[in-house]
Amino acid sequence: MSTGFLVVMITVGGPEEARRIADALIDQRMAACVNIVPQVSSVFRWEGEIEDENESLLVVKTRADLFPQLEAVVKGLHSYEVPEIIALPIVLGSEDYIEWLGRETEGE
Repeated sequence: MSTGFLVVMITVGGPEEARRIADALIDQRMAACVNIVPQVSSVFRWEGEIEDENESLLVVKTRADLFPQLEAVVKGLHSYEVPEIIALPIVLGSEDYIEWLGRETEGE
């Protein structure tokens, strides 16, 4: 069962970049809510080397049909060459919350 909504996870270079992207997504109604986790430790392989970086994590709640636009907004503001922008479907959720999420991501 699908609700038509997503949780999108985006890692960024730090809290300031996280806030700038979160503000843009909320302002443009691309997201109903963005949680900012100020610091996560990320270990990954980049260009043949293992990296260990402190990053911030955005947890974005949005409609599935808005993902292409959301991705474009994030890429336009993001400092990374290849930003992590991954989405997971919201399979189930509180009916009240899902209704709110839909209202907040509708056009004005």
